[in-house]
Amino acid sequence: MNNDFRSYTHEETRSAARWRTLHKLAAIFLMAVFSPVQTIAADLKPETIQAWNDYVRAAEERNLKHVSQETPFLTIDALPNEATKLRQGDIIASPAARNVPVKVPAGLIHDWTGAIFIPNAALRDVLQVVRDYGQYKAVYHPNVVSAKSLETSEWEDRFSMVIMNKSFFAKSAIDSDYHSTFTQMDDQRWYSVSETTRVQEVTGYGGPSSYMLPQDHGAGIIWRLLSIARYQERDGGVYVELEAIALSRDIPGGLRWLVEPIVRRVSRSSLVATLQETADAVRSSTNIISRSPEFPSCSVANCAVAATLNGTAVRSSANPPTIAVAGKGMHP
Repeated sequence: MNNDFRSYTHEETRSAARWRTLHKLAAIFLMAVFSPVQTIAADLKPETIQAWNDYVRAAEERNLKHVSQETPFLTIDALPNEATKLRQGDIIASPAARNVPVKVPAGLIHDWTGAIFIPNAALRDVLQVVRDYGQYKAVYHPNVVSAKSLETSEWEDRFSMVIMNKSFFAKSAIDSDYHSTFTQMDDQRWYSVSETTRVQEVTGYGGPSSYMLPQDHGAGIIWRLLSIARYQERDGGVYVELEAIALSRDIPGGLRWLVEPIVRRVSRSSLVATLQETADAVRSSTNIISRSPEFPSCSVANCAVAATLNGTAVRSSANPPTIAVAGKGMHP
């Protein structure tokens, strides 16, 4: 994160919630902005892929510095008062660099970072939500229209997701596969890396003429996605720090002055909404309700009743996610 932090109060996050997530914890933000101006199909170019790979490599190296204790595990710990703001209910969101979106050959890289604090939560609560891919449609409605797990192991997941976009001209969707890895540093700290392994545009989504375009061909609203998240349990809850990175085609030169400020605004709002929606899903679990000061003696069996009487939405525990999150040991 850089020093261009923007904090959001609960009231601001409610207004921002209309921008829904596009990618897991990493909600990426380009669909609604680019579709009105990107009507001519294009192919992803080799030099664009190379620039993306170089950028991703640098982002992963920055993350390794955090997890190897060369720098604080959470970026907010290097900035005065940021953790206090989060505990007071704010959400932090900012571009990862001053020149975001970053211009690369025939493309743009959008790189944003954000953080939230979820009080009364435990790491297992957060990881259950993050890895419960079958619930993404409910958690990140309405943009995520379907999601499912393809393969799950203790430390790696593969899943697919369809993200819908309604533009002024057409209704399209992005059908994509993802690979996520999870690493436990110790009892209080985890980190994850998630990236797309397939991205295909679906034109006329939901209609009789709907069809899927080849990979790396289409409007170029989203070519690639990567998210890096760090989780730390402390101070009576869990801090979640997320870096969301996306590759898109470039904005036409004549429209850049108009579109780039919109991209930045939507990017920030989307990241904030993603963090807020994730936190809301964590808060709705019976586990976290049972730890809340509002229900100090609430048992798991009757937490749902107590929360309903208090007006709190609770996800049904009839089919809880079965996710293994225990003991990988210290990261080297």
